[in-house]
Order: sequence, then structure tokens, then C-alpha cells
Amino acid sequence: MAQHLHDLFNVPHRLTRRQFLAASAASGMFSTLVGCGSGRQLVRTRAPLDLIIKGGSVLDGTGAPERLENIGIRDGRIVVVGGLEDAEAEQVIDASGLKVCPGFIDIHSHVDTSLFSNPYAESKVRQGVTTEASGMDGESPAPVGGPTAEPTLASFREEFGFDCPYRDMDGYFDSLRKKRTAQNVVSFVGLGTIREKVVGVDNRPATAEEMAAMQREVRQAIEQGCRGVSTGLEYTPGSYASTEELWMVTNAAPEPYRIYATHLRNEADSGLEALAEAIAIARNSGARLQVSHLKAQNKRNWAKQARALEMLEEAIASGIEVHADRYPYIAFSTGLSSLFPLWCREGGVERFLARLRDPSQLPRIKEDVQSKVDGLSSWDAVMITAVYSEEHRRYQGKTVQKIAAEEHVDSFEFTVDLLVKESGRCEMVGFGMDEAGTEMVLAWRNTMVCSDAGAYSPRSNSRPHPRAYGSFPRAIALYQRQRKIVSLPEMVRKMTSLPAQKLGLADRGVIEEGKSADLVLFDYEKIEDRATYLEPHQFPTGIPYVFVNGIAVVDRGTQTTALPGAVLKSSS
Repeated sequence: MAQHLHDLFNVPHRLTRRQFLAASAASGMFSTLVGCGSGRQLVRTRAPLDLIIKGGSVLDGTGAPERLENIGIRDGRIVVVGGLEDAEAEQVIDASGLKVCPGFIDIHSHVDTSLFSNPYAESKVRQGVTTEASGMDGESPAPVGGPTAEPTLASFREEFGFDCPYRDMDGYFDSLRKKRTAQNVVSFVGLGTIREKVVGVDNRPATAEEMAAMQREVRQAIEQGCRGVSTGLEYTPGSYASTEELWMVTNAAPEPYRIYATHLRNEADSGLEALAEAIAIARNSGARLQVSHLKAQNKRNWAKQARALEMLEEAIASGIEVHADRYPYIAFSTGLSSLFPLWCREGGVERFLARLRDPSQLPRIKEDVQSKVDGLSSWDAVMITAVYSEEHRRYQGKTVQKIAAEEHVDSFEFTVDLLVKESGRCEMVGFGMDEAGTEMVLAWRNTMVCSDAGAYSPRSNSRPHPRAYGSFPRAIALYQRQRKIVSLPEMVRKMTSLPAQKLGLADRGVIEEGKSADLVLFDYEKIEDRATYLEPHQFPTGIPYVFVNGIAVVDRGTQTTALPGAVLKSSS
């Protein structure tokens, strides 16, 4: 071998880069060619490789057909793709029979502050998610300030048992870096959070001074590391922002991080009008649009899904960059209070609860709530998933209709009573979408797979939407392997290179020499989501290995204690 390498290195201009890397790795050293043409010189560096993944079927993330390749990793990066048959490394994994692809990037996540109490993020790591894009739906961990600062800080203290260590996004990123995580983290800044700090929780237009202040907050958040802005226009106080305010504030985001990720103002009866507003905001602000969890909610609107995709294609044709994200389930997850009209929720939680306690307001509130529930079909389509008091844990996993029947009460009255007793903190899932529309959205060329979920541990007392544990394996197992809505390379692209490109993560999302070694190894025939609405804390099957920055966070189907994640700031 030594003589063979000597002969090769005497004629370096005859080597392809792959031949050179494979030969040098096989020799027990690692080397670099410096220069070009016949003037290239051999520069030796330290050896050996940290890890070789041998014999796997590589899906490189670009949508290209899979191919059998060996992969060499050193210092957290992919340094060789191909060759390596005789090479040595500190660890060698036989990936025969497995698919090898880039780590999944959850383009719409809600891990946010939960990583302070659960840095291992088991529900996400075990399904192959190596990078989280959080700060979505208009709500981000920071900036903290304004009239709601004290309740926010008190809530943080109550949840985590220590004082909030940050006030802006720079402080949040620094705190997360010090805490260390199993995954890489990206964050957007929420325009709802910014409005709450600057304007407060009242339903009124921003003044000129407040508008300027919100623009400054956006610029600062991007400069501190955020990669875009988000809105949640069905939630207060973000819902109080006008279309003009939204595009003016979004326009303050410096390029190339002027991404506008939006939970539309309406996803049901006025969904197309809300989508038109999002497109107009992107056009007027010069932003790159990301439509969050694109859906047509409620049976009477299912036929509108095709038109929504046509509108997005028309926007692309007009010169706007447009993508969407979607989780592979027909039920959405949100706060139980979202069933209640915006006017009822105006002014913050305490004023909302005061209205619920006022008998004179209930008839009007009930009319609006019942209209929304009728759109879903009935109270049987509303399942309670999370409460915060032990007294009401027995309701988790049951529909409101079932609970009301068991307790011989009216469904609306039960819901009001529960919200008041839980101080508004109740979560629900609503069964509002159809399979045909879900397939249509997931198959669209610019849709990225997401979870729209936080990170959980099986030790949690909560009952999250099963998407927290199963989104990515479900997209492969159900929608690709069984229903074949797209090819396997294309489904992987929707989870890897497509979100990486959207976020500007140049060194992730593809398997290529020089890229960060975020990798997932899965058994195509065995990969399966197991989480259900009644039993959500169940890990998927068929994912024996997950690597983050070259370090195993899942090894032979078991999560390790490694915390190799990085904070991927816009400035990094």
C-alpha cells in the first residue's frame, strides 16, 4: 500500500479528488492536496478517521437516486464519500441494508425554552431530527419586555425552577449554548412576541414610534442570530397587526434572512383570503415566504386545497420565493382557547378569563365557539391533550363530547369551566383535515416536512400530538412507502436539503465531502411511527443510528447521553 501511494502521489494531477481522499484514508493517514494541476503538493494531517459508515445505500438529500457508498467522518465533518474499502477508523458501522441520509431538519418546531429542561429532546432525536427551527407561529423566547414581562418571567420561573437568564435573542442563544443540547438549534423571531413587548396586548394599531421600535427589534434579533421572522395571526396579540404593519416590520429584517414564516390569519373558511394576504406581505416586504402547516381546515373547505397550491405556484411565477411546511397528520394541535373568538381573547389571559366568568357574555361567546366546532363536525372532534393540574389529568386523551357525556354537562359549559380552572392553559387536537388534502400538500414540490411540535420525554405527564414523536418516520412509512405520493429520494429532500436551503444552512442538508456530519441511518422496511393520540409517548422503529456533528446521539436504537448540538446563528 505504501509503495502504491508513493506512486500515486508522484503524479497527483492524475488523481480525482475522490481517488485521492480514498487512497490517503486507506493508508492510515489523512492528507490534503494543496495547489492545482501538476503543481499540487501533498500535505499530511493527523489520522485516522473517527468513523466510517460502510455499505449503506446513500440518499444524499438532493433528490438524486440512492447509491451504495462508504462515508468517512472526522472532526464532525464528512471528509470522504466513496472508496474506503481498506480504510481504518476508530469506529466502523456496517450499514448494509440501511439507508443513510442527512439528518432531518424540522423547519417548523416549538422546542424553544423546553430545551432548558430537556436538552436530550428524545421525541425529536429518536425520529432523526438533528436540527430544529424554532420560534414559530409568531412566538419566540425573546425579546422579553414591555407590560407582559413580569408574567412571562414568572411563568418561566414556575416551569423551570430558576430565573430566566436572558432578555434578548443573543442571551437566549448564549444560555442554550451553555446548557448544551443533543440537536442543532435555529430560531426565528416572533412578530407576536415583538408586538407584545412594544405595543402590549391591546387590539389597536401601532403608532409610528411603536412601528419604528418593532423594526429595530427585528433588525436586532436577526443581527443576534435569528434566521427569519414568524407570525401566528390566529393568536393574540399578533392577530391585531394589520397587513401593512406586517410587511413593514418584516421588511426590516436584513437580507439574506428576510424569511416570512406565517401561521395564516385563518386556515378554514377564509383560508384563501388569508393566503392572499401572506403572498401580499411577502411581495411588499421582499421576503421569502414560508406558509406554516399549510392546510384546508374543516370539511366544507377541503376542496379549496388545490386552489391554495395554485395560488402559491402563481406567486412563484411572479418572482416570489415560496415554500410551505406540513406535518403528516389530519389533526391539528393548538390551545383550547383558540376555539374562542379573538374579541373574547383581547387584552391578555386575565381579561379573557374574566369574560368567561361573566354570564352576560357567554351567549355571544357560545354562538361563535359553536360555529367553529360545527366546522370541525362536533365536539367529538376536539380532544383534550394537556392540562396543568393533577385534578384534570383524567381528561387528557378524551374528546370534549365524551367527557361531557360522562359528567352529564353541556360541552360548551364544560370547556369554559375547564379553561377558567386551568387559567387558560389547556391544549387540544382538532380533527379537521382530510387525507386527500394532506397528500396533496405533502407531495407539492416546495413543501417541507415538519413536526410543528416541541420536544418531549416519555417521562412527561403531558399528552402531546403524536407528531412530536412520529412526523418524519410517518412521512416516509405512510406517505412514501405505502401511498407513494413521491419517490423516497424526493421525500428525503423535503426533510433535508430543501429546509437547509431555506434557512441558509450551507453546510448541512446534503451528504457531501466537507459538510457537517448530521446523519440518519434507517431501515426502510421497518421505519414506522408508533405514537398515537391516546399513547403519544412512543418512539418510532427502524432508526438505529442518528449522528449530530459526527457524534452518535442514537446508537443501535438507544439514545446516548451525548449533547453535541450547536446553535446555528445567522452570523455563524
